[in-house]
Amino acid sequence: MNNIFVSLSRRAPFNKGRTLFYVWMTSGLVYAIVKLLMGKYNNYKIFEYVFPHVVNGQHLYIEYPAEYYDLNHYGPLFAFVIAPFSLMPEWLGMIAWVLANTLFLFYAIKQLPLSSQRKIIIGWFSLCELMTAQGVQQFNISVAAFIILSFVMIEKEKDFWAAFFILLGTLIKIYPIVGLAFFFFSKHKRKLILSCIFWFVLLLGLPLLIAPGGDYILSQYMEWFERLPIKNQLNMFAESQNISLLGIVRKISGNGHYSDLWLILPGILLFSIPYSRHSQYKYLRFRLSLLANVLLFVVLFSTGSEASGYISAMIGTAIWYVCSPSPNRNYNFFLLITTLIVVGLSTTELVPPPIRKGFITPFVLKAWPCAVIWITICLEMMHLDYSKANKIKSSNFQKLISSNRQ
Repeated sequence: MNNIFVSLSRRAPFNKGRTLFYVWMTSGLVYAIVKLLMGKYNNYKIFEYVFPHVVNGQHLYIEYPAEYYDLNHYGPLFAFVIAPFSLMPEWLGMIAWVLANTLFLFYAIKQLPLSSQRKIIIGWFSLCELMTAQGVQQFNISVAAFIILSFVMIEKEKDFWAAFFILLGTLIKIYPIVGLAFFFFSKHKRKLILSCIFWFVLLLGLPLLIAPGGDYILSQYMEWFERLPIKNQLNMFAESQNISLLGIVRKISGNGHYSDLWLILPGILLFSIPYSRHSQYKYLRFRLSLLANVLLFVVLFSTGSEASGYISAMIGTAIWYVCSPSPNRNYNFFLLITTLIVVGLSTTELVPPPIRKGFITPFVLKAWPCAVIWITICLEMMHLDYSKANKIKSSNFQKLISSNRQ
């Protein structure tokens, strides 16, 4: 199987960034059109109405059954992001929305400090999960981009813009706050802190430009923060939510009485231990491993994790694989392929409904391979010497990667 993967990676046009771009954008266009024809684009309807609701001073976190089902869970700042799409005809806005999110993530991956071939491998590996997110018009595509760009900007010593991506994403959907995990890699920590304060104040007040008043915006932010814990409770046993490490324990045990902190706190501890290895900070592969770690952590330790959120986890998995200095290449390759099969296909229509509903969903199977990989990354970051990354004997697949021009 390794040889098959290598062969495909070598073949034109699979090793062309232009081909990958066209495939990504085409899949977004096709999914958007199909969903429009089927009338299945409720997520976009939720998104597009945030803008007029803010303009008209309407409550953002109550039901509007005449417009869409379910509830909005995005911050008031989202009104600015969705505004250009909301002003378009609905069919055009939906298509443009899916394509814009896709383009944003493609751009973010392209900015990673990796060879072109490594970035192409990341793009192909995450394609299946990208299509899952495109099919439901999800903002999770951009959430992954916010996290990646916060890392990239710190790497480029553009801390002002790193803070922008962290705060913009956080004030829309909380999760990009994990971009602060890269703080210790910054060479301009004071600037990063001051930039975060600047962008927080500016972006927090930005909705005032289109809202009927400050009292309204303040009330909506308060409602948003009050709504998030309620959503957390609703997610615990939801079929399409809590597809995470937290969900594995919660749904298999059937116990709704313990606190998730019993898992989150040990997870944070395990995540934090590699920070003590200051001597490894100077190695790019170590820093990239932390990015991979973060992209998996944000999915595995959230009750709000859904199938479309695994675009972050798959990108994290691919980054880990192409950067890991581990000598256990066969083990890593096995995890990579297992993740591609289980995570990429388990919640798709390719799996018969009885298997999905009777086995995959109740046992949260989608989260298992990612949980193993996340633990593997933590352990690697605790003890491997990243200065010797290029001296380790490589597998065929790793030779393929390293043989390409940087």
